[in-house]
Amino acid sequence: MAVGFVLITTRAGFERSVRDALDAIELVTGRWGVFGEFDVIAKVEADDEVALTRCIIEDIRCLDGVSETRTLIGAEI
Repeated sequence: MAVGFVLITTRAGFERSVRDALDAIELVTGRWGVFGEFDVIAKVEADDEVALTRCIIEDIRCLDGVSETRTLIGAEI
């Protein structure tokens, strides 16, 4: 299993719509509004890193209102 945390910066006023849109993405297993440098954090879980990457690039980064993302990929150690 591959796990990633996507730190999302939204355009002003798009925080709620981005959070709502994340709810419709199958691989997003959690999302939280946060205060500080980022506006939303999303947890993404997939069977492998290819599916994880595809979800982040094709489903999350292109959402209306997303201006920037940073992704932290989890590793089993």
